[in-house]
Amino acid sequence: MAERSKVTFESRMLIDGKLVDGEAGTFTNVNPANEEILGEVSDASKADMNRAIDAARRSFDETDWSTNHQFRKRCLEQLHEAIEGELEELREELISEVGAPRAVTHGPQLDAPLADGLNYPARLIETFPWETDLGDTVVSVTGVNTTRKVWREPVGVVGAIVPWNFPFEVAINKLGQALATGNTVVLKAAPDTPFNATRLGRLISENTDIPAGVVNVVTASDHLVGEELTLSPKVDMISFTGSTAVGRRIMEKGAATMKRLFLELGGKSATIVLEDADFNTACLIGIGPLLHAGQGCAAPTRMLLPRSRYDEGVAILKAIYENIAPGDPQDPGTLCGPVISAKQQSRILGYIRKGVDEGATMLVGSTEAPSQFDKGFWVNPTLFTDVDNSMTIAQEEIFGPVLVVIPYEDEDDAIRIANDSPYGLAGNVMSSSLDRSLAVARRLRAGFIGLNGTAGYGADTPFGGYKNSGVGRQNGMAGFEQYTEIKSVAYPAI
Repeated sequence: MAERSKVTFESRMLIDGKLVDGEAGTFTNVNPANEEILGEVSDASKADMNRAIDAARRSFDETDWSTNHQFRKRCLEQLHEAIEGELEELREELISEVGAPRAVTHGPQLDAPLADGLNYPARLIETFPWETDLGDTVVSVTGVNTTRKVWREPVGVVGAIVPWNFPFEVAINKLGQALATGNTVVLKAAPDTPFNATRLGRLISENTDIPAGVVNVVTASDHLVGEELTLSPKVDMISFTGSTAVGRRIMEKGAATMKRLFLELGGKSATIVLEDADFNTACLIGIGPLLHAGQGCAAPTRMLLPRSRYDEGVAILKAIYENIAPGDPQDPGTLCGPVISAKQQSRILGYIRKGVDEGATMLVGSTEAPSQFDKGFWVNPTLFTDVDNSMTIAQEEIFGPVLVVIPYEDEDDAIRIANDSPYGLAGNVMSSSLDRSLAVARRLRAGFIGLNGTAGYGADTPFGGYKNSGVGRQNGMAGFEQYTEIKSVAYPAI
């Protein structure tokens, strides 16, 4: 393993404008590539979380944060500048605590979301229709000539719960839109990746004019500390990215207080390679589940090949999987790094064994961890063929470097298989004909579709899914609007 660059980690949380320790002491943050202890981080108690909630509630109710548009814009610009000033330290931090390959930090892990995650919603502050004039009309109920307006206002206190796979990317997009719309936030970091969040807390405290309590950052080893956000009547909305199982629990627990919810959950995304596609290009999307060891909700983990060209496509995929090995995330050439924890490693290997047991062909890969690593949490790139879509490995989210290849008979069969999933987050269509790709895309029950090797992800593009993949959208105008309430106002026309 290459020696990592020296990074100063922030161990403290941000609560009510102050960098503080946790009542529960500290917990240990570990590098998943080599199990090296990176450092200790503050461990919050439920009381700490409730102090953060109280601070967010107070700052929303008692300051002008929710109404001062220009001030909010300036604060977001200050935070963007502060992050830019520590960009390379943050990059090393993400490589160390997330196990993110260096190459991936130059894309979706860091550079891509930083480019517009705060700037795009900051710009929207000036152009968003905060007030819409519906015009004057004589209301039939009263007979009075009435002026009607529609106001957009912030929801209130947002509990933002962040996963470990792309923690900065998710956090910055949640913060950007929630803060731009005038909400206050309690950001709950994932226990496996706390340092990027505490860094954000320090930067907010030391480098911006964001008032005390507007942003609070809480780290805890106990997942139930985060559940305080869902249970508290002082929290108006939960913005959660993570597993479908936890999303369901949030819906259930939040029902008592009628929580507004944004849930970006799991996926089992299908790539349909149509018979007319250039297979040498189309099958390259099979690399997707290897990037960051497949730890992405939108990873294209099912590939559907026409039976007439199935062997040809499998040969291309086999060559790809045989020539990509897991490696040191510090190495710029690494695509497939470690998985986040021993728990995840065991879970993924269990799925691989299940695939073998259910009769799929493990063409490349292993049911055991790679032997070349003494420490760390590693899984070999694994390619399954002869897969039936009803198999466990085709239906459940593995969240590891595993691709399943499924044959189909014709276009209708491919669409049926792609839609035969409890998930509906993303999908891909590969064809030599754009019109044909578009026609297939319209029939897919998924929220984010790429055609012929493209992907539209960005701060201005709504991202989210159908079915068990979630509720609502992150980013774009749709994401911005979901952090607002609608108020209709009427008064006698002048």
